[in-house]
Amino acid sequence: MRLFLPLVSAALLVTSLVGRSQALPRRQDDPIPPQVDQMYIKGLRYLAESQTENGNWPDRNGSEPGVVGLCVMAFLAHGEDPNHGPYARNIRGGISFILENQNETNGYIGSSMYNHGFATLALAEAYGVLKDDKLALALKGAVDLILSAQERNSRGAWRYTPDSQDADTTVTGAQMVALYAARNAGIPVPEDALKKGHAFMKRCRASDGGYGYTSAGSGKPTLTAIGSLCLALAKEKDNKGYKASLGYLGKRLNYRDRFYPYYFEYYMSQALFHADEQVWEEWNSKNIRYLSTLQARDGSWPGNKGAAFSTSGALLSMALNYRFLPIYEK
Repeated sequence: MRLFLPLVSAALLVTSLVGRSQALPRRQDDPIPPQVDQMYIKGLRYLAESQTENGNWPDRNGSEPGVVGLCVMAFLAHGEDPNHGPYARNIRGGISFILENQNETNGYIGSSMYNHGFATLALAEAYGVLKDDKLALALKGAVDLILSAQERNSRGAWRYTPDSQDADTTVTGAQMVALYAARNAGIPVPEDALKKGHAFMKRCRASDGGYGYTSAGSGKPTLTAIGSLCLALAKEKDNKGYKASLGYLGKRLNYRDRFYPYYFEYYMSQALFHADEQVWEEWNSKNIRYLSTLQARDGSWPGNKGAAFSTSGALLSMALNYRFLPIYEK
C-alpha cells in the first residue's frame, strides 16, 4: 500500500501517534447481566466461525469494508485482544481486509462513504491497542479523505461518495463519529470541520428534537439517535436542541425500525448511554429481551442486510454493558 505522506512526514506521524494512542479502558465495576454475556459470546463465536480466510464474511454485505469494520468492533467491544487470545486472528484478519480495500492514492475505503465511515471508525478503535505503523498511516489517510470530501461538499457535510454535493444525516453521522474516534486516537482533526458537520446536522433537527434525513421535518428515531450521539461526542449536552432530542427518544423506547433494525439499535444504545443512565438502563433491559428472542441457535441474528451486519449490530447495541471501546467513554 503506498503511503499518503512523504517518507519523513510519515515517520514523524507514526512516532507522534504511538505516543498518543490509548489503551482500551477496563470494564466498569458494574455487573454484566449473565444473559448479555451468553448472547454476546454466542454471537462472537458465530462471527469467528463464519469469517473467511480473507478476513471478510461470506453472506450478503459481508464483504463490505464497513460491515467488516462493525464486526471487528464487536470483538474489540467485548475486550478481545487483537494481539493475543482466541479472537486475535479474527480481529487482525478483519483489519487486514479493510486495509486491502483502501485506495492506494486517496485513502478511500470501499465504494461508499457509509463503508468509509464505519471502516475508519474501526481503524481508529483498533489503533488504540495495536499501535501499528501501517494502521496509523491508513487511519490518517482515511481521515484526510473524510476532510477533503467535506471541503468539496456544498453543504459542509457528506453523502454517498467523496464527490457528493448533497448530504444526509446518516452518512454525515458516520463520518462525524469516525472523526471523533480518530481524534481520540491522536489523529489531528480540525475543529472547524466538526463545527461544519454539526451545523448541517442542526439544520436537519426540528423543534421537537427529531432529526430528518436531509432537512428538518419528518423526523425519525434512528436519525435522531445519530444526531444526539454526535452532539454527545462533542460534549454539547447542555443545549436546548440536545435536550429536545433526548425527550424525543425517551418517548420512543419501544420503537423498532422495520427497515434497519440493527442499525437503529446500534445508534440508539449509544445515544441513550451518553444522554441519561436511567433511560439507557430501561432501554438496555428492553433491548436485551428483544434481541434474546431473535438470536438463532448458531449465535447469529437474522436480517435482510446479511447475518454479519445483523449480528455485529446486535452485539454492538449490547456492548455498552462492557464499555471497553474508547468511543463508549462518556
